[in-house]
Amino acid sequence: MAINWNKIKAVIKEAVLNIDPILFACATLLSIISIVTVWGAVDNFGMSKLRMQVFIFVLGIFVTVAVAFFDFRVIVDKLWLYMLIGSVALLVLTLVLGSSGENMETSNKSWLKIPGTGLMIQPSEFVKFTFICTFSRHLFAVRREINKPKNVLLLAGHALLVVGPILASGDLGVALVYLAMIALMLFCAGLHPLYFAGVAVVVVLLSPFLWDMLATYQQQRIIVGFNPDAYPDSKYSWQPLLSKQAIAAGGLVGKGVLGGEHYEILAASHTDFIFATICEKFGFLGGFLVVAILIVMVVRIFMLARFASHSDYGGLICVGVGSVLAVQILLNLGMCLGMLPVIGITLPFLSCGGSSMLAVFMMMGLLHNVYAHSHAVRVAHKGDTFDIDSSLLG
Repeated sequence: MAINWNKIKAVIKEAVLNIDPILFACATLLSIISIVTVWGAVDNFGMSKLRMQVFIFVLGIFVTVAVAFFDFRVIVDKLWLYMLIGSVALLVLTLVLGSSGENMETSNKSWLKIPGTGLMIQPSEFVKFTFICTFSRHLFAVRREINKPKNVLLLAGHALLVVGPILASGDLGVALVYLAMIALMLFCAGLHPLYFAGVAVVVVLLSPFLWDMLATYQQQRIIVGFNPDAYPDSKYSWQPLLSKQAIAAGGLVGKGVLGGEHYEILAASHTDFIFATICEKFGFLGGFLVVAILIVMVVRIFMLARFASHSDYGGLICVGVGSVLAVQILLNLGMCLGMLPVIGITLPFLSCGGSSMLAVFMMMGLLHNVYAHSHAVRVAHKGDTFDIDSSLLG
C-alpha cells in the first residue's frame, strides 16, 4: 500500500498549528529544568527517578499533541457522562483499595496500585482532566440560568460527586485544589456573589466542627505550617525549615547542577520540595527563572480563556486548568518558603511523579485544543485562508 505523504504532511501541519507556542515553550522549559535538576541529584534521587521524568516528558509531548488534535467539543459532548461516571468510580475504587503510597506517614488513600506492574498512580490527578471537561460543559449548559437554586444544587452535586471521595480519602491538599478550581469556575461562569458569601458564612460557623474532624497530624501541620520558625522542635517544622535553608544556601547563582547538600536530607526534595532543590543548585537566578516561566504560563492560560470562542465552553476549560495550576504553584511555593502548611502539593512540570506530570500534560492538550479552535474562528472572521475543517467548528 502506497503511503500518502501529502496527507501525513497535512496532518502534521494541522497538529503543529493546533499548538500554542507560548504554552508549549513554557512546559518544555520547565520540564527540561526538572530533568537537569534530577540528573544533577541522581546519586540521591536514584536513576529510576531520572528515567521516569524523561519518559513522562516524552510521553507527555505525544499526549499533549494527541489531545490537542481532536475537537474537545465533539469528544466531551459525546462522552461527558462516561467521563463523570468513570471518574467517580475510579475515586471510589481508590478509596476502597487505595493506599497512602510509599514512605508516607499519613493514612490518606490517594494511590492505586496497577495489578501486575508494581506501579502506582494517583487517580485524583487524572480526574482533574475529566472533571474540568464535564464541569465546564455543565456550566455552559446552564449559563443563562446559573443562579437558579435548582441549577446551583445540580452543580453542587456534580462537584460533590468528585470532591466527596477525595475528602473521604483524607487528601486535603488535593481537595483544596479542586475546591479552589470549582469556586473560580463558578465565579467566571456568573454565579452571584451572594452564593459565595453564604458558603463562607457556613464554613465559618462550622469551622470548630471541621477542625475537630481533622486528624491530629493534620491539625499540627496547619498550626506549625504558617510559622515553622516558632516551632523549631516540632517534627512538622523541620521540613519547611530545611527547605528554607536549602533555598538560602543557593545564594545568587547556586551550588551548581552537581552541588548542594541540604536537599540530600530534605524529605520529598524531588517532589513537593523540588523548588528548594532547584534554588540550592541554581540559586536565586534559577528560582527566579522558574517562577517567571510559571507566571507567564498562568497568565497565558487566562489570556486564552479571555479570547476563547463564546460559542462553547473552551473559556471555562481554560479557567479550570489555569486555576488548578495557579493554586498548585502558590501552595507549593508557600510550602517551600515556610509560609504555608505542608499539604503534599506538587509543582507543575517540575516535581517528580508520573501521575501529576502526565496529568498536567493532558490538561495542556486541552488548552492547545481550545487555542486551535478559537484561533480558527478568529482567522475565519478575518477572511484568512487558514485551512481547518469547518465541520469541527459546529
